[in-house]
Amino acid sequence: MAAKKEKKKNNSQPKIENRKARHDFFVDETYEAGIALKGTEVKSLRAGKASLNEAFAFILDGEIWLKNMYIKKYEHGSRYNHDERRDRKLLLKKREIREIDKHINQKGNALVPLKMYFKRGYAKVLLGLGRGKKQYDKRDDIKEKDVKRELERKIKGNYSVNL
Repeated sequence: MAAKKEKKKNNSQPKIENRKARHDFFVDETYEAGIALKGTEVKSLRAGKASLNEAFAFILDGEIWLKNMYIKKYEHGSRYNHDERRDRKLLLKKREIREIDKHINQKGNALVPLKMYFKRGYAKVLLGLGRGKKQYDKRDDIKEKDVKRELERKIKGNYSVNL
């Protein structure tokens, strides 16, 4: 009998998330984009030293850029270390960029980075096309979460309740 190769999933790679984005925006569509990085930035990302909390994406001259994303300077880097909050170019197909541009030009829509992760060795950013939430929408989401949490506590099992 031939032994089957088992694929081991490497869960040691960090996933940097922007949890506040889903709280502040209704995310309609998502796009996966590559990101142009320098060597020391990749090393810091693999160590999990980054933040997407204040980051946003914008279109300039037919290219999508990520602004205000924080990547900590690499500890063992030399004087050629990267700037922590520099603008980084996102890599998407032209068709996707045109589609995103069409949606962003509508009033109230924004392009928000949701998550950053590694896929087959390449750094990827999950972008969300979102509409801003009002304060009462945020309160409704919090209320739903609380009700769901209370129901799960009462059931006290492996059952999940879909509301």
